[in-house]
Amino acid sequence: MAKKLGIAVVVVVVAFGVFRLTGMRFAVDGSGMWPRFWSRTPNYDELDADRAQQRRLPPLPAGDHTPDEAGGAESAPSVATVPESSRRPSDSASAVLVPPAAGDGRARGYWPDFRGINRDGRYDEGDIRTDWPADGLPRLWKQPIGVGYASFVVANRRAFTIEQRRAQEVVAAYDVQTGREIWTHGWDANFVESMGGDGPRATPTYDDGRIYALGAEGELRCLDARTGALVWRHNILSENDAANLSWGMAASPLVVDDKIVVLPGGRRGKSVVAYHKGTGSLAWSGLDDPQAYTSPMLVTLGGVRQLLIVSAKRIMGLAPDDGRLLWEYPWETFNGISVAQPLLLGHDRIFISAAYGHGAAAFEVVPDGDRFTARTLWQNTRMKNKFSSSVLRDGFIYGLDEAILACIDAATGELKWKGGRYGYGQIMLVGDFVLVLSEEGEVALVRATPEHYDEVARFAAIDGKTWNYPVIADGRLLVRNIKEMAAFDIRPQR
Repeated sequence: MAKKLGIAVVVVVVAFGVFRLTGMRFAVDGSGMWPRFWSRTPNYDELDADRAQQRRLPPLPAGDHTPDEAGGAESAPSVATVPESSRRPSDSASAVLVPPAAGDGRARGYWPDFRGINRDGRYDEGDIRTDWPADGLPRLWKQPIGVGYASFVVANRRAFTIEQRRAQEVVAAYDVQTGREIWTHGWDANFVESMGGDGPRATPTYDDGRIYALGAEGELRCLDARTGALVWRHNILSENDAANLSWGMAASPLVVDDKIVVLPGGRRGKSVVAYHKGTGSLAWSGLDDPQAYTSPMLVTLGGVRQLLIVSAKRIMGLAPDDGRLLWEYPWETFNGISVAQPLLLGHDRIFISAAYGHGAAAFEVVPDGDRFTARTLWQNTRMKNKFSSSVLRDGFIYGLDEAILACIDAATGELKWKGGRYGYGQIMLVGDFVLVLSEEGEVALVRATPEHYDEVARFAAIDGKTWNYPVIADGRLLVRNIKEMAAFDIRPQR
């Protein structure tokens, strides 16, 4: 026994030494239980080298045209060369490499929010290619990216995201067609979490020529989307007497009219906070709820426009002008962990789901005087969204039940089918199909039909643990994870 114990100790010591020397470690999958991915300490030298090489490339051609809201267009000015020293993230924006055209890109190629314009995981801009080649969609580019779990927003042929680079959180703008970095804006912050992983979580929001980015430690910044210059900033945790969540700030800022809404979870009326989006001054604050990881949404229920908020203990409707509580529905999950976005099933019905054995529910919101009453329609464990969110098509809900794709009837909660193991990835609805970005970086296309599970295509897109949400804008599929980003041509073949 002593000999076996000695051998075990030697093996552990040797393994520890190898891991320390090589920077390798196990990373658990989305279940939080099983070591599934080999992970290396972020290779920021590789990232820096890639960006330095980009700066040595010839400038992108001038004259690219992007339609604005009014349907006009403006030629982009010529591109300036930027010294490498100015490309380091800092509290002020880096110099601009590729100035954009005017307008906010609403005509096409506009994906301004987490999970799309309505935060409902739908791509409605047009058809996509469904006859994928055996080796996958044509790849436009692929390159390193900083650590983190945010997705992209897209406007004016630029893709914006937030990522960890060494000891800073960095908002970056990229040219969609080439992947070229345009500008960066960073600040000192380094959120470290051993189980889920490090780096920022919340996808930035684009609105009217500005980017609203929230870091994992509560730093909220409004940036000029053209240059990356700082407009205003707040730390929503320190300023609202709020403690950070175990897995960091993950709820994307929401633009509502002239306000930007965030969820710090502070006490004494500082759980939900709205700032004036132009100046950053306080518009209103309210409630005392500890918050969860779900992003706020702007919806219309019972004919009333309202904010839809999922906190650690309940689901709520709030008046956008002052944060007044309109209704509430109890939703207490394991350790207050709610991540999946609510899903509107109609003008007065909502679907919600959570993991850790909790399951799903559908409820309706009925007018009751000057407020509303929420009533459960059905509840079961047929759909357990962990940190992905479901989508709706023709009365049926498609989502990842833990790590397996499933379809349920929205009216009854009845399971129609379950099949296709994609790990803890992400899904979006594209016409008649569900597009899946698996936990291992594969992209798959599944028919959105309640009849049976039918995967029609799949290919490896990026390598490594992939929890980030995919984006389609102007026929380009953008994907990223904690170390790579890539773009693919998903336009129909002519």
